[in-house]
Amino acid sequence: MYSGDILVPLLIGGALHFNTAQMTYLVSMDILMCGVATLLQLKRTPLTGIGLPVVLGCAVEYVAPLQNIGNHFGWTYMYGGIISAGIFIILIAGVFANLRRFFPPVVTGSLITLIGFTLIPVAFQNLGGGDATAKSFGTPINLILGFTTAFVIIVINIWGRGFFKQIAILIGILVGTLLAIALGKVGFAPVTAAHWLQLPRPFYFGVPRFEWSSIATMILAAITCMIESTGVYFALADITGRKLETKDLKHGYRSEGLAAILGGLFNTFPYSTFSQNVGIVQLSGIKKLRPVYYSAFLLIILGLIPKFGAIATLIPSSVLGGAMLVMFGMVGAQGIKMLLKVDLNNKNLLIIAVSVGLGLGVTTQPALFQFLPAEVQTILSNGMVVGSFVAVILNALLNNTSLKNKVEEE
Repeated sequence: MYSGDILVPLLIGGALHFNTAQMTYLVSMDILMCGVATLLQLKRTPLTGIGLPVVLGCAVEYVAPLQNIGNHFGWTYMYGGIISAGIFIILIAGVFANLRRFFPPVVTGSLITLIGFTLIPVAFQNLGGGDATAKSFGTPINLILGFTTAFVIIVINIWGRGFFKQIAILIGILVGTLLAIALGKVGFAPVTAAHWLQLPRPFYFGVPRFEWSSIATMILAAITCMIESTGVYFALADITGRKLETKDLKHGYRSEGLAAILGGLFNTFPYSTFSQNVGIVQLSGIKKLRPVYYSAFLLIILGLIPKFGAIATLIPSSVLGGAMLVMFGMVGAQGIKMLLKVDLNNKNLLIIAVSVGLGLGVTTQPALFQFLPAEVQTILSNGMVVGSFVAVILNALLNNTSLKNKVEEE
């Protein structure tokens, strides 16, 4: 939980040029909100909580959209988009629980593949040092730290077993950071300056503002996360021997929507169910909720102590880049694995080719839309959003017989 929770704030904060104090607060509050969001999903109420051993955090699907909005419009619009997405999730929860037929494996597989591959450039930028315009970008020390981190993660994944293998990312980051400390590349001033206690403060980075393209971008990212969460719900239900009803799915979605609203109010992130937790539950055999409750409360306690958040900010960008290289590559590989189960006929190949091609294209060449309004650029320069939209539309036209016939008749 911890390694997944700290990566996204470090990525977003670094991309938006947060200073040390801001980064410490962002990491600490994100850890705390991950605990709160997990509790919302664990505890069943008449309206929320799926009651499965799930863990929530900010998904990588949100990284590119948040960076785009933050850089184009500013932090406050980013949080306005998060709150809007949370409200949207709550409102659409009932309808979405009955829309699974629009998201078959060809669509979800294409989206997961696209998510991983569109984030690879972010991994390489961090691998080189974080700032591609800096003179130190790509220096040998950065490359050594980054590739050492990636190497450790790969080795543990090949020869590691059980819990040790599941925390390979965290161990790789730890080894890379210790190497950076030994080489004199890390200073401990942020930890010394950090307080021992920090209570959550609403609107720490500013009062949220709202703008249509930012809202639309976050909503599309949220839909992608809802699709992934649905798969996690059913996987965990299968492992724990529980039959999920439509009502359970509604409760799960609403919890994620509420968590996103709280994230926007406290200037952190939207939260969704971590798919990695499925593997933990399967391998450990621990299927009860009590251990997850303990984990959630532990995260809340850690989030209230900024010195723990400050420790996370010590991780060099190149070390993060090495970890992201493996992590994002694995996300893309997971998407390909899903696509292998699809009937690769001409229709499905067209859906995959066009959605992934367009998504990667606009990611690598965002200047293609430089003469369009800024609001439109925010949407069209986001590969995940473009790819998601195209995949759903093409699947509806090519594989949904009733809709296809209607179009042909018109």
